[in-house]
Amino acid sequence: MVAGILSLSRIFTRRDGARSADARDRTEFFGSQVGDESVINYCYTDMPWKLMAWDMRYFFTFVWFLPWIVWPLRPCDGGHFDELSLSGKNILCMAVHAILFVLQSIFILTLPLAFLFPVWVVVFGTAVFFSVNWLLCLLLNGNTITFTSDPKYAPALEEHAGEQWIFLNGVAVGETWLRSNINRLALTFKRPVIGVHNRTTGIIFDVVECLVQRNFGYATSDVRAAYKIVKEKLYNPQYTKVVFILHSQGGIEGGLVLDWLLQELPHNLLAKLEVYTFGNASNHFNNPHRDLGSYHTERDHARMGTQLGATIMEVPLTHSPSETRPPSLKRQRSSASTYSSFEADGHFATLTNGISKRATYYTAQASERALAHVEHYAHTTDFVALWGILHFVTNERASPEMPRYIGRVFSRTSSRGGHQFCQHYLNGMFPLERDSKGEFVGCAESNDFMDSVIEVAEKGSAKGALRERFEYSWSMLEIAARQGSDVNDPVEIHGSIYEGKVGINSGKVRVKDLSRLWQYRNGRSPPDVPKEPWRRITLH
Repeated sequence: MVAGILSLSRIFTRRDGARSADARDRTEFFGSQVGDESVINYCYTDMPWKLMAWDMRYFFTFVWFLPWIVWPLRPCDGGHFDELSLSGKNILCMAVHAILFVLQSIFILTLPLAFLFPVWVVVFGTAVFFSVNWLLCLLLNGNTITFTSDPKYAPALEEHAGEQWIFLNGVAVGETWLRSNINRLALTFKRPVIGVHNRTTGIIFDVVECLVQRNFGYATSDVRAAYKIVKEKLYNPQYTKVVFILHSQGGIEGGLVLDWLLQELPHNLLAKLEVYTFGNASNHFNNPHRDLGSYHTERDHARMGTQLGATIMEVPLTHSPSETRPPSLKRQRSSASTYSSFEADGHFATLTNGISKRATYYTAQASERALAHVEHYAHTTDFVALWGILHFVTNERASPEMPRYIGRVFSRTSSRGGHQFCQHYLNGMFPLERDSKGEFVGCAESNDFMDSVIEVAEKGSAKGALRERFEYSWSMLEIAARQGSDVNDPVEIHGSIYEGKVGINSGKVRVKDLSRLWQYRNGRSPPDVPKEPWRRITLH
């Protein structure tokens, strides 16, 4: 409870103790965890009942944040797209969910009384309850499992013919809210979006389904449908890029889909896949290295990063982050793969009395993993994110025993940081812009979250899982940087917070300079060819 109160206080309080709305812009950046050979004993591969016990324990640890699943109720900046806006369809959805919540609560609370009645009464009562529950859910879900966004929000354009965007929703989402989700995504990124419907059975039963999926690895019909669709698009030579967006329970289901894909598909097909999650409820996220050499490179540099306090780094940039190749690296080819791996032969600093000196070295981009890109976005007050991604990414006490959670994480502390996909996540991170008539026209070009200065998070790094060096992300600054922006030489970083004057040109690294998903707004795409092939970065 104390931890919960402290977390809530950070939303409104600066480090100097002064209350300020500026605190809502605080964003921590977690470099992706680095895989290891260790056998871990609290992992998604463990015994399901042990995992269930841990989940129940942490449910009550984070229970103080349950109201933030729907809080704040206002503002509804996204208009009719927002789940809690008072449109006719939304009011119907909320009313049906309220009825389901009451009925399911009564059913669960009265289960112990079943022993007091004859068997036929219990069977008949249970059958009636589930029939009523099914009929109510039918009002929410409809009969279709896949949907496509309305062309008026994002018509199919020739320039995006090689892309396919797919969305998998979270808990308690019926047809109305799924359509709002995919239409909101289409309007934000100006691409048609396929929605795979993770059908709701009511909030309580959805949470039970989450526990079963997360701990028993059970694939429901929507998981299987999503797998089929993603696999088909990856095999289709028309598509050179497949973008998979997941929210809440969709993170669990999407993780299962990825596990299957990683078992079966060739790596040159998986390299087309980009994954972005919001409020991810899963307990793991896999994205293995393509070969052993790239794993050793990332692991060694992550370990070196815990020792070196200052480095100078030169990162070459080519058409793709996974193709970054410094000239000082020796090339090694695996006999089992056509992909290349590298080992650095640069010069590292020596340690004197525990204090590192400035060092110059050259390093390979360490994102040579099966999937092209993985990014996670989470609110620090979102119960689902706390119970899911933020717990498994940041846990220090048991981090040597935690499963690896691959992907870069943007963790936001915000006064409006709830769990709803449109109303809380997209409105806060990718807000919409209106024209002079008040109509939504696309993603706003500036917002508090994207303009917030990155803090490099240390939690969860001191023990257990290593993290990729932050410098690896600098290769993204040219590939995923704002159009027309340049990084000054040098960029100075003091402590864990980037300091400077105004904007990245003076050394401040903001969320929008590292977020690849941001580069897709309003029909844009991350630039592939940087203006300058090399960049030297000075760290202090």
